[in-house]
Amino acid sequence: MKVEQIYTGCLAQGAYYITSNGEAAIIDPLRETLPYIERLDKDNVKLKYIFETHFHADFVSGHLDLSRKTGAPIVYGPTAKPEFDAIIATDGQIFELGDVKIKVLHTPGHTMESTTYLLIDEDGRDYAIFSGDTLFLGDVGRPDLAQKAAHMTQEQLAGLLYESLNSKIMPLADDVIVYPAHGAGSACGKNMMKETVDTLGNQKKMNYALNQPNKEAFIKAVTEGLTPPPGYFGMNVAMNKKGYESFEEVLNHGMRALTPAEFEVAAEESGALILDARSAKIFWKGFIPQSVNIGIDGDFAPWVGAMIVDVKQPILLVTEPGKEEETVTRLSRVGFDNVLGHLKGGFDAWKNAGKEVDTVNRITAEEFAAKADVKKDVIVDVRKETEYAAEHVEDAYSKPLAYINEWIKDINPQQHFYLHCAGGYRSMIAASILQARGYRNFTEVDGGFNAIAKTNVPKTNYVCQSKVLKA
Repeated sequence: MKVEQIYTGCLAQGAYYITSNGEAAIIDPLRETLPYIERLDKDNVKLKYIFETHFHADFVSGHLDLSRKTGAPIVYGPTAKPEFDAIIATDGQIFELGDVKIKVLHTPGHTMESTTYLLIDEDGRDYAIFSGDTLFLGDVGRPDLAQKAAHMTQEQLAGLLYESLNSKIMPLADDVIVYPAHGAGSACGKNMMKETVDTLGNQKKMNYALNQPNKEAFIKAVTEGLTPPPGYFGMNVAMNKKGYESFEEVLNHGMRALTPAEFEVAAEESGALILDARSAKIFWKGFIPQSVNIGIDGDFAPWVGAMIVDVKQPILLVTEPGKEEETVTRLSRVGFDNVLGHLKGGFDAWKNAGKEVDTVNRITAEEFAAKADVKKDVIVDVRKETEYAAEHVEDAYSKPLAYINEWIKDINPQQHFYLHCAGGYRSMIAASILQARGYRNFTEVDGGFNAIAKTNVPKTNYVCQSKVLKA
């Protein structure tokens, strides 16, 4: 028996590859299937099952393409109602895989169909659980995503999750390995550890959710502090449940190379969003007007989902030459399949063709320290609330990037402000969105708070709840 975790850092997502005596199973595969096919061929094993822990909200699974290519059936837990052929397992059902067994543990709460898969080794010993979004390391799955579909409140779903954990997971032995679907950085939980594998015994000791004295306390603990889920989550659930265009077709569309003239016409005729995936350190110096910058070198796919939201939005890509396929692939992982093509030769080709370009007014942290007066100037911090609360520029406004569509209307276009995040990645996303919507009255700070913290700019962890951005 071999168990391999295939972890994708930019999505904080774990897929799993299990083999035993010539047979294999894959749990929660990513959208692109070629790496799995190559692995199966290399190991000379037959894919027997594709297990899905639930209908994922934060990424589009590769279950359908993988099933079409291998003939392996897709397995869901009880109550799942996919709009394609699948095995809907019963609670406690056993699936044999070579010399090992996989047992279905129905664990509703995160979603109604959420299922944990228990791996039983060759000796009949409980070896590991693949817990999906039911149990994370340091946390449990948020119970607010399936409210509409389940016709339940988040408190009712949290109560179900409590029962699932205490009846199905907690009775298992301490040495059982926990393989979750996500780690730190995922929006599917709020308190996940950076580690991606642990023992159940350690989770019983340190996971706050598993150490609540009763059901009421558990419900309160897991529902407190939940931020609104990204807008694209519901669309990804629908794609995972209903089906989607094959990854190869999506890739073919996105790999269509457009000359600057063709790119310009396509943008005008389609109403496509121009997505520039270059690094912020390059983007600010020159870009196509109205472009939105979300760099491929950061948490690209989650930020695309959070900022663009509509997975059907037509997109035209600008990337560093050679990064086109990677960018289309990473977009497809979160369901953004409507990529019309990319700029052939990248931004240099656009500039060399004499097309109009734009820039962002960016300064260094040292220049910010010399110019800014924290008592008089408006300073906007787009980091998360928790980052801001830990320490921030004195008198700065906390306006997280995730909520830019809400706070952008509060900006006085006649008043200048400074803009920063932690390192420059998120503030450049904000800067590009602001300029695309006609706001040019700001200066973005290179290096963000990490660089500002090394200067003599006054800093504090005091939060003034009454401050508002509108002048």
